[in-house]
Amino acid sequence: MSLPIMIGWREWVSLPALGIPRLKAKIDTGARTSALHACHVEIIEKNSHQKQVRFVIHPQPRRFPKKAIPCTADLFDIREVTDSGGHKENRCVIQTTIVLGTQCWSIEITLTSRDNMRFRMLLGRTALKHRFTINPTYSYLHSKKTIIP
Repeated sequence: MSLPIMIGWREWVSLPALGIPRLKAKIDTGARTSALHACHVEIIEKNSHQKQVRFVIHPQPRRFPKKAIPCTADLFDIREVTDSGGHKENRCVIQTTIVLGTQCWSIEITLTSRDNMRFRMLLGRTALKHRFTINPTYSYLHSKKTIIP
């Protein structure tokens, strides 16, 4: 069995199925689920058996304040999530592919407003489990290695 890959407390990731080539993510082992900043979230009917969620991402609001990426994904679930402040919120959940360094895998992501947060994405421990070890001394250990399929 090979050792898990070491990552820093923050890393660049991509979400290719959503058209997001590069996004800063905070690695958060205190959070069970992963969260993505999304605005204008709207649930739509794909067909009689499937719903989708439409939303907009602003991947680097400080550097490119007007850049907005419209996204659509299948709605996987709606879950009650408790944030770090103890507030409960019903969130849309999607499944999508994430790329970090040379690793590419499917994760569940909740959609929420992270307007007041520094990072547009939190990568929670469920997505990290059995893949990575986190060294909080370092940042962006894999930023130059992130491949975009």
